[in-house]
Amino acid sequence: MRFTRQRLNRTLLLRQHLLERVETTPAAMIGHLVGLQAQESLSPYLSLAARLADVDPVAVSAAIEDRSLVRILSLRDTVHLHLPADAVTLPVWAAPVREREMKVSQTIGSAREVDRAAFSSAVHELLADGPLPQRRLGAALAERFPAYTATQLGQVARVAEVLAQLPPRGCWKPTTSTAVVYDLATRWTGLPLATPDVPALVRRYLAAFGPGTAADVTAWSGITRLAPVLKAMPDLERHEDADGKPLYDVPGAPIADEDMPAPVRLLGSYDNVWLSHGGRDRVTTPDQRKLWMGSNGAQAMSLYVDGWLTGLWKAVDGRVVLAEPFRALTKAERAGLDEEIARVEALLAR
Repeated sequence: MRFTRQRLNRTLLLRQHLLERVETTPAAMIGHLVGLQAQESLSPYLSLAARLADVDPVAVSAAIEDRSLVRILSLRDTVHLHLPADAVTLPVWAAPVREREMKVSQTIGSAREVDRAAFSSAVHELLADGPLPQRRLGAALAERFPAYTATQLGQVARVAEVLAQLPPRGCWKPTTSTAVVYDLATRWTGLPLATPDVPALVRRYLAAFGPGTAADVTAWSGITRLAPVLKAMPDLERHEDADGKPLYDVPGAPIADEDMPAPVRLLGSYDNVWLSHGGRDRVTTPDQRKLWMGSNGAQAMSLYVDGWLTGLWKAVDGRVVLAEPFRALTKAERAGLDEEIARVEALLAR
């Protein structure tokens, strides 16, 4: 099949459950999406609210607290909210991404030269008695490796080891400090680190984000050299985009009609629907992408109308504050926006 840009947009939204909210659990949705981007604490709650018929943010927080959901550095070297089984495999797969950060991070600086074996042993020893805040962990490491600062070593620990971020970090409206506290992911989850089945991960990506190319899987994960992996998977279906570029897909995955209606949605700054394709052109245009992008990441959270990035917004004191949309909205679109704003403000009030 040849996919127009419009059909790719609608198919992505269909597989992301952004065309119609569904009745399922947060854990099931997070598993389907292979995690939720959680660099900003509000983002995963917005992602779930945009996709689920109902979501209780307090229950999601409880799942973070009881360890059935885990905050951890994984895809693209960013924090995600994962199921425990993904929390101990995806960071292992994504280790090369963190190594790239190690080489270029100005915060880490000369500490990238630390003896990694000795450093890893020190981290495990320091966490043997239980979790530690990042600052305390960095200070304790500086006593063992005095050539480097505590800040540098705390960042090395964050990148070099597989560490879970503990609650209340990422919880819904926490009443206590949200400073980063780390524990070994293996102890927090009770599961061993393991190398994932990469073809199985590719299939999960395509089921939630496809059809796509190797470059798309790389944009989603940060892992390079994936073209041979996709080419070696004989079960994948082959399609084409409007330019004749080959697209891979899992057999039997749903494909949307071009004219399927796409309701208004308010998403966080870094929802994976935005970040998980090479050109990000499944939901935006280059000019609109520039309007979203600031000097150091997103300027604000994103508004989608008729399936496409159409504006920016912020949450201020429990209210949705919209910037001027990128284009004029129709009367029906404005009504849909008002409905979505009311829904998000009801979430923020919970």
